[in-house]
Amino acid sequence: MSAVSLAPRALYEEVAERLRQRIFQRELEPGSWIDELKIADELGISRTPLREALKVLAAEGLVTMKVRRGAYVTEVSEKDLIDVYHLLSLLEADAVAVVAQSGSDAALAELQALHDELEGATQDRDRFFEINERFHLRLLELADNRWRQQMVSDLRKVMKLNRHHSLFKAGRIEESLAEHRAVMQAIRARQAEAAAQRMRDHFASGLEAAT
Repeated sequence: MSAVSLAPRALYEEVAERLRQRIFQRELEPGSWIDELKIADELGISRTPLREALKVLAAEGLVTMKVRRGAYVTEVSEKDLIDVYHLLSLLEADAVAVVAQSGSDAALAELQALHDELEGATQDRDRFFEINERFHLRLLELADNRWRQQMVSDLRKVMKLNRHHSLFKAGRIEESLAEHRAVMQAIRARQAEAAAQRMRDHFASGLEAAT
């Protein structure tokens, strides 16, 4: 395979992003060994920036380093999923309450526009997944707590190791959309606690579909 030219930003960051996308797209399957020599050759780089990239992905939970065995794509156990969903439920319920209580009218209109896009994407799972993630990340931005936002960003990377498969369960997209409608209804009504409860319900249903 011919070498791939890389962007001029920090090399290990570019390599990390390329591997991250391969993992999310299942080109590198959970549990699979990461062949450093092969990947370094494909990207036309030395193993030094590749190893730095793997450290980044290990810190995110996407890669597991095993002594004398190398790097593996992380396999997410049922307990991992339960723990991740539990924390996401707490953090995003808190965020949605903040937005419902104190978000500007423009912020709520922006969330409504994203929700409307979601309504039109039920026949395309990949697009539904992408818009759904944009909605949740934008909600966190609007809640304006960078520490919470960073924690959720890292947790969602781990969730994405499994999340896509949950949308293939019969009826899950429709259920997820209905849950989003309930969240939006509470946000528009400026009902902070109701919005938080609807978000907790959303994650509880997501966990049930994912396990």
